[in-house]
Amino acid sequence: MKRARASDPYASLRLSEFRYWLASSVFSTLANRALAVAIGYQIYELTRDPLALGILGLVEAIPAVGLSLFGGHFADRHDRRAIVLITRAVSVLAALALATISLNAQALGVAALYAVIFIAGIARGFADPAVSAFEAQVVPRALYVNAATWSGSVGQATAILGPTLGGFVYAFFGAANTYLMIASFLALAWLCMALIASKPMPPPTEGESIWQSIKVGVSYVFHHQILVGSMALDLFAVLFGGAIALLPIFASDILQVGPQGLGLLVAAPSVGALIAMLWSTRYPPIKNAGKILFGVVAGFGVSIIVFALSRNFLLSLFALALSGMFDGISMVIRETILRLYSPEHLRGRIAAVQWVFIGSSNEIGAFESGVAARVLGVAPAVWLGGIVTLIVVGVTFVLAPQLRAMDLRPEFAPTLQELEQTRIESATDA
Repeated sequence: MKRARASDPYASLRLSEFRYWLASSVFSTLANRALAVAIGYQIYELTRDPLALGILGLVEAIPAVGLSLFGGHFADRHDRRAIVLITRAVSVLAALALATISLNAQALGVAALYAVIFIAGIARGFADPAVSAFEAQVVPRALYVNAATWSGSVGQATAILGPTLGGFVYAFFGAANTYLMIASFLALAWLCMALIASKPMPPPTEGESIWQSIKVGVSYVFHHQILVGSMALDLFAVLFGGAIALLPIFASDILQVGPQGLGLLVAAPSVGALIAMLWSTRYPPIKNAGKILFGVVAGFGVSIIVFALSRNFLLSLFALALSGMFDGISMVIRETILRLYSPEHLRGRIAAVQWVFIGSSNEIGAFESGVAARVLGVAPAVWLGGIVTLIVVGVTFVLAPQLRAMDLRPEFAPTLQELEQTRIESATDA
């Protein structure tokens, strides 16, 4: 059989296990994006309070972010595939519980919904690091950029369909049936993951405690300006510039387009991201990747400002799509950085640190958005956040010269020997 070349845009797709991985990702993303629409709209319907949406983000963030570092430790010690299968089974049960609660949501109240989301957040704290680490074992190192681009492209395509489908099913069939559909998607994701064989685990460091293990992973990230700089840039940009948590209010009160319109608004960033990622399969953003990263994060901030000021549904959709396009390019660059700069036996812990940053930016950012919307008003909270994002880009550009000068072409990528040397230095400091 002819070996697929790294320059082949379909190289990673020729691997059967990577195709199973993509299928699992498709169903998982469909479920999670539909869930974001359903639970957000349902809670806002029950409370009519923007702070309730912020609390929703915080309820998921506390276990997901709080357990992520422990999840990274387990992902480097135990079968990563098994961790993913167990946590996705918990997600199926959580979706079924939400369907049951929704049959009498007025009586049970939002506290019951929050409780299920909290349990799902616990599963996510262990799932996210294992998923990231296991994905890197499914494809060879030479195909990391290609695989990251296809994973992102397929993920964004399903992220378009997921919220749109969730919004329309919610509008016409109600919350309970929407959660049943989500549970079905999660079950299919579990089945596709089960078709991938387990991968050998690197031997753990002898005599290393769980706290030492976590500290080594954190220390490694902070020894790499490129790793910590890219994570921090994404953290603060999304923390202050994110508008997703407040979209139910824009759909209901500002643009007045209902749950169907909310589904389209949530899907719009994924449309832009998909376009960017499909472009990246042919023209990967690896030359001068650092400068490109700063440019697209700045573009993200500008597009969020436009969205906040818009009162036209089509203009709002366009601004969100543009934000997704910028974020899609950023995602390809950040995922490539994570793969190229992570030694195999630290992948779970490094991915866990990344998920702490991502969870903080998304869920804690949702809480920040809810509080800011309560204090400042919905639209001002969003456009002021976009301005803060631009400030963050400027400060990071000055403080992170290695990230600014980063180039991800193969001849500039770190060697395995360089990664091992950094691991030794970070372990010594830890």
